[in-house]
Amino acid sequence: MYIPRTVEQPILKNSGSFPVLLVTGARQVGKTTLLRHLGGQERQYVTLDDPLLLNLAKQDPALFMQRFPAPALIDEIQYAPELLPYIKMAVDSNRQPGQFWLTGSQQFHVMKNVSESLAGRVGILELFGLSRQEILGRGGSQKPFLPGLEFFQNANCDSPTLQELYTVIWRGSFPGMALDIGMERDVFLRSYVQTYLQRDVRDLTQVGDEMAFLRFLRAAAARTGQLLNMAEMARDADVAPNTAKKWVSILQASGLVYLLEPYFNNVTKRMVKSPKLYFLDTGLAAYLTEWSSPETLESGAMSGAILETWILGELLKSWQHNGLRAPFYYYRDTEGKEIDLLIVQDGTLYPLEFKKTASPDKSAVRHFGVLEKFGLPVGMGAVICLTRQALPLTEKVWSLPVGRL
Repeated sequence: MYIPRTVEQPILKNSGSFPVLLVTGARQVGKTTLLRHLGGQERQYVTLDDPLLLNLAKQDPALFMQRFPAPALIDEIQYAPELLPYIKMAVDSNRQPGQFWLTGSQQFHVMKNVSESLAGRVGILELFGLSRQEILGRGGSQKPFLPGLEFFQNANCDSPTLQELYTVIWRGSFPGMALDIGMERDVFLRSYVQTYLQRDVRDLTQVGDEMAFLRFLRAAAARTGQLLNMAEMARDADVAPNTAKKWVSILQASGLVYLLEPYFNNVTKRMVKSPKLYFLDTGLAAYLTEWSSPETLESGAMSGAILETWILGELLKSWQHNGLRAPFYYYRDTEGKEIDLLIVQDGTLYPLEFKKTASPDKSAVRHFGVLEKFGLPVGMGAVICLTRQALPLTEKVWSLPVGRL
């Protein structure tokens, strides 16, 4: 069953403007399914997961290009960077848009090689797991989330129950899990972690101790929604701090984690400068931290952090799947004042708080006033929570049901 994705129109738009299109993202988020659906029968499909085709691509890229001429879809391009100069030569001799569609699961290697070989010739988009709107069949109409009065006034909806919401969070957003209720969650994610460790990590860097990396992966999952603390994570995995720093980069490059940077300008110097770490799939985070059911996850110590992680992921998808960089930051100063998310659009600050409550009050937005010191316009704000309907908390801040995401 194919689920329409929000990113379809940005893909077609970029393919109509550039001779090469690259879609990056973690394994199993649906890159191949999406592009094969959009490419139809006329676009040849070749995957470099096939050892014979990979060997041909690496040993004789010129022959590979003759065998698979444009229009072509080449899957997992990071395995054969030798192809990129030949793709460049092919598109330079014919600048027709949409000739080659590429996918890549390792952004670090892919982006480095693509930026060197295909600069000015490639449109790049990033794909995450399914958003809630996509699961509900409304992916084609999903817009980048930005608080606004019209949005709030039309925000009432049938929100999921607490049990339904945490079931979605516990299972995660990989299409194979989110769409197939019969899929055994632990079997799927155990296989995912093993494949990730045995293939992608080894390709990205020489991880000598896979068990230490698995401990590090679990330490990162346990800290989703928290400030990135390299020293603590290194201690938990029993590795050197420099190793921990390198491994965080691997998690980023593989599309598994997102680092939310702090917002600051020259007005204030007393800001916390560490990013916050978020797992991009809450099901994977819950699996790595060994929550055995949605019920135990909802009632456990990670309940609030995993909800915050899920909300941020949904907001992030609404921007990235529209082909836009998410202008997301958080605020925290040395006095302990914190705002979960700032969306900075056209010089205006839009503050958001995430709360596991069905009845938020004004205390939830007590720190929004600190934004005045930046001297920038402050737009509408929201408390995204478990309320059943959107209601105003102040003149410029509304409570918003998670079901509206």
